[in-house]
Parts: sequence; structure tokens; C-alpha cells
Amino acid sequence: MSNVQDAAEQLIYAIKESAIYKEYKEKLDEVNQYPDLKRQIDEFRTRNFELQNSADCAFEKLEQFEKEYEDFRENALVEEFLAAELAFCRMMQEIGSRITEEIQFD
Repeated sequence: MSNVQDAAEQLIYAIKESAIYKEYKEKLDEVNQYPDLKRQIDEFRTRNFELQNSADCAFEKLEQFEKEYEDFRENALVEEFLAAELAFCRMMQEIGSRITEEIQFD
């Protein structure tokens, strides 16, 4: 195996051993025990993504979306999962950004 492949394996191991990933995985496993809740979370995430990436992402639409899901977000498991997922996504983005910056890849 090449040095790069070895390093990739080490990085994967480090990610899986990180507290952020373990928290995300724990919350994901917990959410998966409730198929209806998982479906609702997936719908929320899809709508949020579409709204955030739409050309007409107006403040009013964001506010309406937040109000629509306000009660849903009060569910402790939902909020814990979404927070863990966000932390994991940010960690992965930071890793990707760092690699891209260091190798000067445009």
C-alpha cells in the first residue's frame, strides 16, 4: 500500500475514533430505531437543503420554514441528532478544506 493510502486509512480510523463521529453515530443509531421520526428528519433535512440552496432564499421563507418545524425541533432526540450531524459535517468540511489548502488545489 502506498503512503497516501496508508495515510487515508489512518485518517479514516482517526475520524471513526473521534468524539464527534462517535456522538453522531450514536444519535444516528438512536434515530434509526424510530422509522417515522427518521423519515421526518430526512424530510426536514431535504427541505432545509433545498431552501438554503434555492435562488430565492428569502428571509421570509426561512422564517416560515423555522416556524413550521418549531415543534418538531423541540423533540430532544431530533435536536441532539441535528446538532451531532452538524458538528460531524463541519469536521469533515474542515478536513477537506485543510487538505485542499495544503496541496494548493484550486
